[in-house]
Amino acid sequence: MPRAHTSELVRRAYDAGDAQAAITLLEQSMALGHRRIALIRYLQAEHLHAPLDTRHHDYVRDIAARMSAATLARVVGEARTRARRAHDPADTSTTRDFAHDPVAGHAG
Repeated sequence: MPRAHTSELVRRAYDAGDAQAAITLLEQSMALGHRRIALIRYLQAEHLHAPLDTRHHDYVRDIAARMSAATLARVVGEARTRARRAHDPADTSTTRDFAHDPVAGHAG
C-alpha cells in the first residue's frame, strides 16, 4: 500500500473516527507481520467499536503474550495517547481506557 494511502487511512481512523479505516490499517499490519503497530492499530479499532473478528483478536493476543509486561504497558500507553490526541490535541494525560484487554482476551 502506498505511503500516501496509509497516511490517509491513519487520518481517517484517528481524526475522523473511521472504524473501517482502522481495520484496514490493522489488516495491513497483520499482512506485514508488524507487532507493536498492529497492537496500537487493534486498540484503535477496538476503541472505535470496529467489527473485529477472531483472527484480529488471536493475532494481537499472540503478540501481547510475547511482550514483557513493561513493553506491553508502553505500547498500550502509546495507543491511548494517540487515540486521545485524535479527539483533543491539547490533552496530554494518559487516562483513556480501552474496553478490550488483548492479553486476557476479554472485555475489561
